[in-house]
Amino acid sequence: MNSGKKDWVKVAKQSRQFERMEAYFEDFGFTPHRHDTFAIGQTLGGIHNFNYRKSLRHSLPGGTVVIHPDELHDGEAGNEMGFYYRILYVSPELIQEVLGPNPLPFLEEGITRDARLGSVVQNILCDLDSDLDPLDEDDKVYELATTLSVVSGQKVKRKTINYAAANKAREFILDCLDSPLSLEQIEAVANTDRWSLSRDFRAVYGTSPYRYLTLRRLDKVKAFIHCGLSLTDASLEAGFTDQSHMTNKFCKAFGMSPGTWRKLSQ
Repeated sequence: MNSGKKDWVKVAKQSRQFERMEAYFEDFGFTPHRHDTFAIGQTLGGIHNFNYRKSLRHSLPGGTVVIHPDELHDGEAGNEMGFYYRILYVSPELIQEVLGPNPLPFLEEGITRDARLGSVVQNILCDLDSDLDPLDEDDKVYELATTLSVVSGQKVKRKTINYAAANKAREFILDCLDSPLSLEQIEAVANTDRWSLSRDFRAVYGTSPYRYLTLRRLDKVKAFIHCGLSLTDASLEAGFTDQSHMTNKFCKAFGMSPGTWRKLSQ
């Protein structure tokens, strides 16, 4: 795939829902082609030129590229500096499962600087080396589909909230803090489909099932640290895969490291 010594491609660890990759191209250029998936990416450096729907587009850092399934496009560097980017591929079937009987989201220009979509895509692409937690991955699918819908201007009718299902899901999550969870498991307990559950859980509890699970695990970490456990033991006892995983989530949730929190709370 490389046509020059400086060109390279890195494929992310395999995921159930996404195909993700990171690449830099200086000499290489994609010839016109089509995907049967959404191709959604962000240019991190340089200029990415591509022809899309009869016009030449220029992707710069800070924007998000959204190539609709089966749309012809190409791609090459916009200058001699090359371009560096990350991209994900997601099937239209998966997006349709979340959105229900509505047309697929479509962004005419193929590029948007909408901060909401940019944040969601960056969250999916920020770490290509680690395994995605099953519940986290489902959460990312839901956020991507619904944000694409909003940014594209779709009007989706509000549905009745199933409080009982959301509450059953919450209780099940609290009972399984030490175990890996997926939306498939939770939907079986709540007796509803997983994407309706994702919507209803957010409406009732103000956050996603995955974030709710993560924060309850972090509550346990705080309690274990207060009782004198090491950060490593607190991480494992609370259901995290390791201390690094816990620390990453702790910093994102509270704006400080667990070590700093331990010193401040003594």
